[in-house]
Amino acid sequence: MFLKRIALLNYKNLTDVNFEFDAKINCFVGKNGVGKTNVLDAIYHLAYGKSYFNPLALQNIRHGAEYFMIEGEFDKNNRPEQIVCSLKKGQKKILKRNGKLYEKFSDHIGFIPLVIISPSDSDLITEGSDTRRRFMDTVISQLDAEYLFQLIQYQKVLGQRNALLKYFALNFTYDHDTLSVYNEQLANLGQPLFEKRQAFVTEFTPIFQKHHQQITGQAEQVQLHYESDLFTATLLDLLNNSINRDKQLHYTSTGIHKDDLAFLIDEHPIKKFGSQGQQKSFLIALKLAQFEFVKKQSGEKPILVLDDIFDKLDESRVGQLIAMVNQEEFGQLFISDTHAERTETIVKNTQQSYKLFHL
Repeated sequence: MFLKRIALLNYKNLTDVNFEFDAKINCFVGKNGVGKTNVLDAIYHLAYGKSYFNPLALQNIRHGAEYFMIEGEFDKNNRPEQIVCSLKKGQKKILKRNGKLYEKFSDHIGFIPLVIISPSDSDLITEGSDTRRRFMDTVISQLDAEYLFQLIQYQKVLGQRNALLKYFALNFTYDHDTLSVYNEQLANLGQPLFEKRQAFVTEFTPIFQKHHQQITGQAEQVQLHYESDLFTATLLDLLNNSINRDKQLHYTSTGIHKDDLAFLIDEHPIKKFGSQGQQKSFLIALKLAQFEFVKKQSGEKPILVLDDIFDKLDESRVGQLIAMVNQEEFGQLFISDTHAERTETIVKNTQQSYKLFHL
């Protein structure tokens, strides 16, 4: 699996650009603000049908333009695959594979395996539980279409239950039977999602710990701990028992949509007890574990995108990381950096083919 070329029209600050890529290493270099990260985000967009950095789709259209379009040509199992993603103001976003329109974007997830490492990954540590749930869901959904379908259905029913709770409050009414229907639907959908998340964390954690040890070479121990109300009771019981609280809050206060993935270093939250360097190493190890996990489960080498990687690690660590592409388990690599000489020196040492793009 590798990306052969990409064409961008009106994507963020990029008006009309085309790139032909090397099958191994591709580097985008230039000053801050010229669009290096935007090219990498366009590659991510082709894999996931959305931006990694900006969830508001309209804001990915270049200022003053009416639409954006991203077109990429991949080589997957020695077969060409064309993916096109476009959005016009006032219309729905479009995603196509080989000219055929996807009815559901979720059908595309997992077709282009890709892992990105970016300075914005710090949100996984600093922000709320929703960012860490999203990380779990993203990894599992790349490999399990049924999980993604059930997750979408769960969110749909959850929205309906929350709307009903708000209706009760606004109209000073209550309908136990209707609420019970939503409770049963959430329970039926939520239980298998909980079990798959639990199985994922169990299998993923030792892979993560291995990569953390390789990166740091230090004795500190890191852990991932899955936190869920469903460890204490069934989801149906939780929903029934929380009804008085939910009526007061006007939303559903318990369920898998409240799960978290605790990041620990020596049994303590890394957000509070980890240094900046420890947090950076933790996140790099997390994403490399994602790469290995997806590769192992899918049988394909994901595309690896390293955005502004020198912001996260010193040059020697980056050199070690880039050198890993010499190993057979890595495939195509994309890098962005502000210093062309620094990047070229490191990638030359890999003895791999590469292209350097000056923006």
